[in-house]
Amino acid sequence: MKIHSLLTAGFLSTGLGLIAPSCLAQDVTAEQMVNAFENTFGVTPGERRNHIKGTCATGEFVGLPTAAAYSRSALFSGETVPVVARFSLPGGNPKVADTAKIPRGMALEFKLGDGSLQHMTMINTPLFGAAQPKTLLDQLIAMQPDPATGKPDPEKIKAFRASHPDSLAQADFLAKHNPPTSFATSSYFGIHTFKFIDQKDQTTLVRWRFVPQDGEQRLSDAELTSLPANFLEQRLMERTQQGPVRWDMIVTLGVPGDPETDPTVAWPENREQLKVGTLTITTAMPQKGAACEKINFDPLVMSSGIAPTDDPILLFRSPAYAASFAKRLSGH
Repeated sequence: MKIHSLLTAGFLSTGLGLIAPSCLAQDVTAEQMVNAFENTFGVTPGERRNHIKGTCATGEFVGLPTAAAYSRSALFSGETVPVVARFSLPGGNPKVADTAKIPRGMALEFKLGDGSLQHMTMINTPLFGAAQPKTLLDQLIAMQPDPATGKPDPEKIKAFRASHPDSLAQADFLAKHNPPTSFATSSYFGIHTFKFIDQKDQTTLVRWRFVPQDGEQRLSDAELTSLPANFLEQRLMERTQQGPVRWDMIVTLGVPGDPETDPTVAWPENREQLKVGTLTITTAMPQKGAACEKINFDPLVMSSGIAPTDDPILLFRSPAYAASFAKRLSGH
């Protein structure tokens, strides 16, 4: 049983600062989470503890007036906003195969005209793999290699799944859906619920996703066994050389009673949806020395008009990202 085959989207988006009260109540700290990643995957000095394998890209975003009715963020001013992007695979193994049935990630840093930044860190599964940070920690611990075999203990994995039902929906999605043929042919989901705040300080609960204009395309079972371990980066670079790659940003509007703090539960499909902008990626390149390499894509970096909910996973990601970021900046 290979470690990468056990990853769920829970790890993909685990952020690594300030510990939210809900996290403290569970006795889970950012340092514990980062250490668990290190114990499971090992350490590559100076590199990310999670989502270590990635590709940089640059482009722009143009928001639509439809969003301005719900959010005063400069993201939706209608002006062209420069974007630095990073596409990635979860975990701390830099050699993880691009055919692995694990999530793909897209992280974005928007440089707004008012001087502020907006971050979005997303994955390509519609549900998250944990409702609480403790689930993520317990999964990493269960995945740690047995010293005798060098591989995870299947019984520990089985026990984890049996005791953490919040991990099952996303794992089921990953089992039933093959990975995308390219970073460019996948949708990416914000997973969490956020708040849009308008000019009158009125709040609307939202969830967002980015849908590829190239269409969603998945690998066949034959391709899963025949493709090389590394193809996603090259395919994205070749695709951008052919022309711009675009995603539509779609926002789903919540109503009272929709799950606000549990990213493992989907909203009903009949909720109102709006196209609020278009992301365009024009260039892609290896991450070493590129713009995305040193960015800490903290999901709580938000512009005025967008705010977090009390989702314990969302609030935990910022401190976890910070702990990991500090380690790699120091060269450890």
